[in-house]
Order: sequence, then structure tokens, then C-alpha cells
Amino acid sequence: MKPTLQSRYEETLAKALQEELGFKNVNEVPRLEKISVNSHVGHYANERKAAVEDAVQEVSKITGQKPSVVYARKSVANFKVREGEAVGARVTLRGAHMWEFLDRFINITCPNIRDFRGLPFKSFDGRGNYAVGFSDQSIFPEIELDQIKRQIGFDFIFVTSAKCDADAKALLKALGMPFRDNVKEESAA
Repeated sequence: MKPTLQSRYEETLAKALQEELGFKNVNEVPRLEKISVNSHVGHYANERKAAVEDAVQEVSKITGQKPSVVYARKSVANFKVREGEAVGARVTLRGAHMWEFLDRFINITCPNIRDFRGLPFKSFDGRGNYAVGFSDQSIFPEIELDQIKRQIGFDFIFVTSAKCDADAKALLKALGMPFRDNVKEESAA
């Protein structure tokens, strides 16, 4: 059975986006390809091994998939990092896991954020991908607050098939991504 957000996209949103963006073919319509979830625990130099284990557990609770451990590529003395040392965790979501995670992120996680006024528009990379970071894992309902040992931040990268940022914005907005009010964003810049 398909996730609700995926079936809604395929049945109604893709056709609406095709008309809105002026594409002749339905295959030109931008779609969500994958979501990358990254966590880095570099600031815990004294207890990095335990912090990486915690990050792996937290990411697996949040995404429902077991993440891979990220290792340092080279030594950096100022950050007390040695080459080959574990420094974080990452996971890539595709298919049904991706759609279910996006649905939970939009409808459950974002409303849990304290003083949430929407996600910023400025986080697009120029090639149709959107990145957003959070400094605390307590916004996720899968995490038990009394089980948190240390604060771990996360980066989410939403990779789309869009060729430009405007098409990616239209796609994510149609999917229900809670962006900030555009009028306030432009007046602040």
C-alpha cells in the first residue's frame, strides 16, 4: 500500500504542478527523489565514540532505518579529530520510507518546534535541492525526552528532480512544506 502523501502527489498534485509550471509532459514535473538525514557529533571530542552511538540510535528512531557511521577523511588538530575516527551518522531515505518520513516531518515534527514560524526560503542550493538543519532532537516525537543524553543536531536535505529553485519551491509547497510567509521574507532581505 502506498503512503498517503505519495498517492496524493501522483493522483492530484503532479497534474496541478504541470499546469502551474507550464510543462507539456507529466514526466517534466519535479518529484522528490530522496531525503538525506545527517548528524555530526564533532563538538563532543572527549566522548565522541559514545556520542556517535547515541547519534546512530537517534537517527534510526527518527527515520526508521539503520544509519551508516561517518568517518573523518583527514586529521584536524584544532578540532581534535583523527583520520578514520567516527564523527557522525547518516541515512538516505527513498521510496515509501521517504514519503512516510516527509509526511511525519510536515504534519507532526514541524508543529512540535517551539516558536515555529515556518522554514526559511533561503535554504535552496540553486539546483532544486532544499536543506534545513535542527540543533535539537527533542522536536521529534519518536525521541523520549528523558532518554536524551546529549544534544545532537540534524541536517535534512530534500533532493528533487527540479532543474531550478522555483520549481522545487512549488513542489515542496504543494506537498505541504510549512515555509515562512513570503511577504515577510522579502521585506526582511
